[in-house]
Amino acid sequence: MVICKASDYKDLSRKAANIIAAQMILKPDCTLGLATGSSPVGTYEQLIERFKDGDLDFSRITSVNLDEYKGLAPDNDQSYRYFMNTNLFNHVNIDKAHTFVPDGLEPDAEKACREYDEIIENVGGIDLQLLGLGHNGHIGFNEPADSFSKGTNCVDLTESTIEANKRFFESEADVPRQAYTMGIRTIMLAKKILVVVSGKDKAEILKKVVCGPVTPEVPASVLQLHPDVTIVADSEACSLL
Repeated sequence: MVICKASDYKDLSRKAANIIAAQMILKPDCTLGLATGSSPVGTYEQLIERFKDGDLDFSRITSVNLDEYKGLAPDNDQSYRYFMNTNLFNHVNIDKAHTFVPDGLEPDAEKACREYDEIIENVGGIDLQLLGLGHNGHIGFNEPADSFSKGTNCVDLTESTIEANKRFFESEADVPRQAYTMGIRTIMLAKKILVVVSGKDKAEILKKVVCGPVTPEVPASVLQLHPDVTIVADSEACSLL
């Protein structure tokens, strides 16, 4: 595990984009595992800039997203498909037919999860997986639990996650209570993992992830067991390390 300290969010975004850009240049037809939320937005902005400058080509890239809210249509402005289109896909030359997000409108959870696992297997697995870090240590929507999840699964969101996400909705009642998420085992099978962490409010959980025991009660702690993990964190997030 490598920890790369950034001075601030802008520096964090630049350093994370450097790592993703290097992966794309080394393997132009790679599969990127992508994340949503506030943490990677700056990284996507950096990648868009580099594309516009002619330094990056997305035309052969495949992407698979970590998760999607159950019950939200792709054109819902709070869906993660909408997020990815708005924050990255609409601004680069990626083929959207090669971008995958769990089907939030599939009511049969078992079917939705099985089909998404098949997609990940059919694209040959993930070369680089981008992750954020939740306040309770979740990665994707893999919440604290008694055991680590394996494949894509349907999860009940915790109150802390609902609380963190309600700012994006008109009211807390509008926040979906379930989501489809890539499993811990699938994440751990990625060849390389990149985690972006920003802010003083993430300092305590980052310390647990890096220095604490490996436990499903802190899902991201499992990353200690992966052979190629880079954590890019700003100075505030690193303050307790």
